[in-house]
Amino acid sequence: MKNLIVIITFLMASASSFAQSVFDKFEDKDEIVSVIVNKKMFEIMSKVKVDAKDKEMQQYMNLLKKLDNLKVFTTSSAKYGADMKATVTSYLKSNPLEELMRVNGDGKNVKIYVKSGANDTIVKELLMFIEGANKKDANTIVLSLTGNFNLDEIAVLTEKMNLPGGDDLKKASKK
Repeated sequence: MKNLIVIITFLMASASSFAQSVFDKFEDKDEIVSVIVNKKMFEIMSKVKVDAKDKEMQQYMNLLKKLDNLKVFTTSSAKYGADMKATVTSYLKSNPLEELMRVNGDGKNVKIYVKSGANDTIVKELLMFIEGANKKDANTIVLSLTGNFNLDEIAVLTEKMNLPGGDDLKKASKK
């Protein structure tokens, strides 16, 4: 019985670590720009002293305490863009994320997915996939964010960290 519990625990831990690392294969590719921020960095960033009168900065600092992981991968390579699209499609088949928003225009296709938390306003995971549809903006972007946060707060994060897709997330948070 004890061995069975150990095996089940190991399988659950490896399954959850696989879900966390499905996009990690894009990290060390020359044609892909990657930004990875882990929980420890969010904790350190949230302890920075800010002016108590700056409400937007206070909101940003409070959000940082709620985040676990941020991964952003960007490429202009058609080969890696196709691989990113296939990986996102595969990930969505095995992980129950709800499509929040889809935008097709301005030379790009944007899809935003979420996994809800304790209630409808709390998000445990946000996945954004942006695919440039024209030669001028042929970038493919995957943004994965995990934690326990409110979607309205994410617009502040993308603005402060100057992340790609920030305008699209602002639109989604207003809806």
